[in-house]
This record gives sequence, C-alpha cells and structure tokens, in this order.
Amino acid sequence: MISRLDLPTTVPTRGAAVVIRRATLDDLGTIVRLLTDDPISAARDGASAASGQEALLAHSEAFRQIAADPGNDLVVAEDADGVVVGTLQLTLIPGLSRRGSARLLVESVRVSSAQRSAGIGSALMRWVTDQAAPALAVSLVQLTSDAARVDAHRFYERLGFVASHVGFKYAVERPGSDA
Repeated sequence: MISRLDLPTTVPTRGAAVVIRRATLDDLGTIVRLLTDDPISAARDGASAASGQEALLAHSEAFRQIAADPGNDLVVAEDADGVVVGTLQLTLIPGLSRRGSARLLVESVRVSSAQRSAGIGSALMRWVTDQAAPALAVSLVQLTSDAARVDAHRFYERLGFVASHVGFKYAVERPGSDA
C-alpha cells in the first residue's frame, strides 16, 4: 500500500461521481471479472480466471503481495450504490534516470463494460495524474497497453499521454504451467 495516497476520495465523472478507494480482498472477484471483461484479456486471462480454486488461490496470493508492498496500490472506483465499476494498479518505481526521480506505473486499468464511455476511466486517470502523482512526487506517469487496444491508445492520448517508447515483453514459463 502506498501510504502517501489520500484515499478514499470522490471524483467527478460525466455522470455521477465515483469514490476511489483501496481495494480489499472482498473486491477480488469483481476485479478479476473486470480484468477479463474484454476479448484481449479473456483470451489471455479468461481460462485461468474461470479455473476455480487454483485461480482463486493465485489471485488471492497476488492480492496479498500487492497489498503488503509499500510501493504498490490497487484501487477501485465505486458508484453511488457501492458497486465497483473500475480498477487500476499503481506501482511506485524509484529510479536513477531523470536525476534520480521516481515514476508511477499504471497497470490493469479497467472499467466495467456496462459503464464504459461514462467518464469513469477518465476520472480514474485524472486522479492518477492530478492527485496521486503529485502526492508521490514522481516526475513521470507511465503505462503500457496491448498493441491491439487501439481504442485505449486513443483514450490515453486524449488524456495527454504520449506514445514515446516501444515496449518489449519476454514470457517466462513457470514450472507447472501449461505454457
């Protein structure tokens, strides 16, 4: 948990405001559903998310690690009825480049498919850039997005993010995985 973040907080959207708060273990099932609620993620994560007890244990352990790490935070956005409608993960990365400044990595940004285009994603990301980043004294907010997510790229560019780098990944086969 990144303790310097002042949560919960209420932020406006195009419709009703949402409350951004730290995720709890009770939110885990909803977060996993949000993460797999599109064709790209479903192809990558859907099978593991639906595979029962083993997936639940893996997600629970990952949640505990994120919650225990002082450089990580997992937040959710909930509507006026207390329904979780969005999520994202933040990782504070200290660095030597940029004169020793830290950067904030944003990952796993998701909004419920039923709530997309309501301004919730924009509200979450504006909270990151306008409140979280200054509170954490970072010089840069960065994120990666799957190359196939063209709509998401336009969304981030509308918010002022610049596609300035090319990202690379290397998949590591874990013992016991079917990869």
